Amino acid sequence: MTETIGKPLPRPTAETKTFWDSCAKGQLVYQSCQKCARSQFPPRSHCALCGSDRIVWKKSAGRGKIHSFTVVHRPPTPAFKADVPYVIALVDFDEQFRMMMNVRDTDPHKVAIGQRIEVFFEPMDDGIFLPQARLTG
Repeated sequence: MTETIGKPLPRPTAETKTFWDSCAKGQLVYQSCQKCARSQFPPRSHCALCGSDRIVWKKSAGRGKIHSFTVVHRPPTPAFKADVPYVIALVDFDEQFRMMMNVRDTDPHKVAIGQRIEVFFEPMDDGIFLPQARLTG
């Protein structure tokens, strides 16, 4: 019998714990700098623009548009074999931050730059809930 290796899961850190805890509650959050008002993702201890440590978490409405994407036809590991083809997209959220995520529940060949998405959360092992995108309207 061959053992199947599972998909890699995120490992929350001190900087990302708030993000992952929020995902588990069905909320997408991002950081905002109180000094320069820049939104940022991924989470950091300081603003990537001005360097300030005055960072706060804000709740996103979970809506945005596809900035760029690729359709994956070759699984990176055997754990992803059943998923191909699938879409990985860079999403520009309405709150001015960008995030990479899978686009699910659609024909991968019908995804296009500029399409609107909404976020949903997929439960994984170890209490992790992955933010995923689905096309809207």
